[in-house]
Amino acid sequence: MATTNQSFELPADLPVPADDGACDHLPGLRLPAIALPSTAGGTVDLAALAGRTVVYCYPRTGRPGEPLPTGWDSIPGARGCTPESCGFRDHYRELRALDVAVFGLSTQTTDYQREAAERLQLPFALLSDADLRFARALRLPTFSVDDMTLIKRLTLVVQNGQIEHVFYPVFPPDRHAEEVLDWLKRRDAESAEQKG
Repeated sequence: MATTNQSFELPADLPVPADDGACDHLPGLRLPAIALPSTAGGTVDLAALAGRTVVYCYPRTGRPGEPLPTGWDSIPGARGCTPESCGFRDHYRELRALDVAVFGLSTQTTDYQREAAERLQLPFALLSDADLRFARALRLPTFSVDDMTLIKRLTLVVQNGQIEHVFYPVFPPDRHAEEVLDWLKRRDAESAEQKG
């Protein structure tokens, strides 16, 4: 079985996820008021946050030396959670300069997420939806592997608790933070033009 010791490198032959329409219903929806455990301590209710928030949902991060889930590299969109998180880490200052809050979200437990947040030196919190309350309330697309239910890779741009934009499918994950940053800059420029 393959291991995650190459978790920062993506295989060149990863299958590209297709847009199956599973997120078409999300733009314009209000987030559910659900308190999600945070690696920063306490809980976060994304619906109650003011301003713009980016929530990147990912299947699961691995740990160096531990086996990958069965067939992980053959599942479209599964591989790449560590590089994606590192991308948001590396672009965090630029995102904050746009007054955007950032959170990662997965169905892993907070204890599991905390190890990744510390190892990857993430400057933002990871949120746990281990009971799938958030995913089910929004009908987020999921998949199952090795008795785990995981959220498919997608990103929500939220404005004052309402979904403004959805990135789905996300590929390649290691360049996704740049894609989000570019979209936010374009959106702000368009808003400035409309006001001008």
